[in-house]
Amino acid sequence: MKINWNLIKGIAIAAVLIFLYAFSANRNSARIIENPEIKFLDREQAFITRAMVNKLLIQNNDTVTSVRKEQLDLDILEKRLRANEMIQDAEVYLSVNGTLGAKIKQRTPIARIATKNSYYIDSEGKAMPLSTVSAARVPFVEGKVDKKELNDVYALATYIAQDDFLKKNVIAIVQNENKTFNLKLRTNDFVVLFGNIKNMEKKVNNLKAFYKKAMKDQTLDNYAKVDLKFTNQVVCTKK
Repeated sequence: MKINWNLIKGIAIAAVLIFLYAFSANRNSARIIENPEIKFLDREQAFITRAMVNKLLIQNNDTVTSVRKEQLDLDILEKRLRANEMIQDAEVYLSVNGTLGAKIKQRTPIARIATKNSYYIDSEGKAMPLSTVSAARVPFVEGKVDKKELNDVYALATYIAQDDFLKKNVIAIVQNENKTFNLKLRTNDFVVLFGNIKNMEKKVNNLKAFYKKAMKDQTLDNYAKVDLKFTNQVVCTKK
């Protein structure tokens, strides 16, 4: 009987490859996770630290740096991160070399409600707690603010955050009892009577036109009130 050495050689090579693959897979799954690589997306200002994120990644009372790869549940880790009030979204991944990574997108505050228990409104219109790490440089919201009725405050704060002139100059939004708004500016002591949130673009354009002319005439300090409630004109009250 003639021995088929090519077949035997092929079977031997296949067996070796299977053994090496199984050995490598077993060794890879048993590899201890190294220090997590945490990346913050989209924002320069941190409202949560890497140490805080690492703490959120704790599983079974052990840090992820002492957990074997086969024991990790990335979905659970992602849900844990997303549940944090400072985090808008999170992606947790594991590289081939055993490095655990987390990409963190923080929530973006656009205004700070200055009540007894202060909090932020974020870019999605949701309440966001103040951070123990840093404070956002956003307008304060004062006056008669109801946490259950933030739609108008959110609309106005969003407009301010997206407009370069307003973002630079407005330091406070005051909500009145009748749900109208006043604005306080950074370098001028007159009050801007903004009214309700209807026709915001027209009102802001009127304010910019007034501001430009008054600055040119050097009369900005002559006024106590600037009323934008009438969309076809700006009514000013002198000191």
